[in-house]
Amino acid sequence: MADTFTSLFLAVLTLSVAARFWLARRHIAHVHANRDQVPAEFAERIPLAAHQKAADYTITKSRFSLLALAIETVLLLALTLGGGLDALASFWRERFDGIWYGLALIFSVTLLSGIVDLPLALWRQFVIEARFGFNRMTPGLFFLDLLKSTLLGATIGTPVLLAVLWLMGAMGDFWWVYVWLFWCSFNLLILFAYPTWIAPLFNKFVPMEAGETKTRVEALLERCGFRSGGLFVMDGSRRSAHGNAYFTGFGQNKRIVFFDTLLKRLQPEEIEAVLAHELGHFRHRHVFKRIVTMFVLSLAFLALLGQLIDAPWFYNGLGISSDHQGTAMALILFFLALPVFIFPLTPLSSLLSRRHEFEADRYAATHASSEDLVHALVKLYEDNAATLTPDPLHSLFYDSHPPAAIRISRLQAANT
Repeated sequence: MADTFTSLFLAVLTLSVAARFWLARRHIAHVHANRDQVPAEFAERIPLAAHQKAADYTITKSRFSLLALAIETVLLLALTLGGGLDALASFWRERFDGIWYGLALIFSVTLLSGIVDLPLALWRQFVIEARFGFNRMTPGLFFLDLLKSTLLGATIGTPVLLAVLWLMGAMGDFWWVYVWLFWCSFNLLILFAYPTWIAPLFNKFVPMEAGETKTRVEALLERCGFRSGGLFVMDGSRRSAHGNAYFTGFGQNKRIVFFDTLLKRLQPEEIEAVLAHELGHFRHRHVFKRIVTMFVLSLAFLALLGQLIDAPWFYNGLGISSDHQGTAMALILFFLALPVFIFPLTPLSSLLSRRHEFEADRYAATHASSEDLVHALVKLYEDNAATLTPDPLHSLFYDSHPPAAIRISRLQAANT
């Protein structure tokens, strides 16, 4: 059984990596082939130079993603069938036992993954983003963010992992139900705490100043019957030239956050239209639906892990000796192997997300000006160097937002 599972794992991994490489190469070729001509529907709105910049940015990121994928795959194989996890388990078994052994094992794998990813993150930020004029981050700020993230992860992650490992060992055959209940409660707590206590550790948030933009936003909120915990501007320009806006928190703790880069680029009526789109997500309960979906899937995955945790073939098939079979190792193996097996489901997630975007656009067209939203989106496509000509199959598989041409045409149709 172990040999069969090893063969299945390698076959699925090979197919998924090959598919990702093939899709990326298609995307690169398609964007390059359309680099020298702005699509007709955008010809009067976006200059050729901006279109070419977006194409070059997309191609560069896609090529870099292939390198990252290769490194990620090598690391996965080194940890599993290459014996890396088995060696780490032997090392920590001589020093700790019980849940402290499990904690050390999980943290060592996390640290190793972080060390491998660090050069990629540095290249992404200080070479790719800088080359295309998006990077505003200094090396000092980068490493300060890394330090804060590490300390925050250790502070929050240590008690959470200890609780999960204890529940797995103490709650019998149905431990996965108790872990699921704990995990859901923890996620809801983080959603509530994030805007007030976590996000300010990394960015500065100030109340939106009085003026035409705030007046329009407040009037829109009143029309839509939406109550928030405040309107805030975030210093996104401290790290990047990209612009965005988002909701965070839930209940009475909901906040509406605008990047300062967005406010500088868009007109008040365009900002109103962008917010109307975000309100559409709220009114259609997209965030709630995604949370429910996440909870349902996590229950299913934990139930599956409950069946695998005592199966020797699961460990042996992924390169782990029977001596190291246990709760922490099961968690690590499961979350290393799971993305490989669920990769074919990626288009379903993307499709659902694109449907949500269309629904939010229709809501925005009803409660604000669809033409203003079109103007805002075109500016954001240009400013963020988002390609207007993605490969259709790549877009269908990966993109959480509809292709620009389709999205704009639907909004313009709503205006007629």
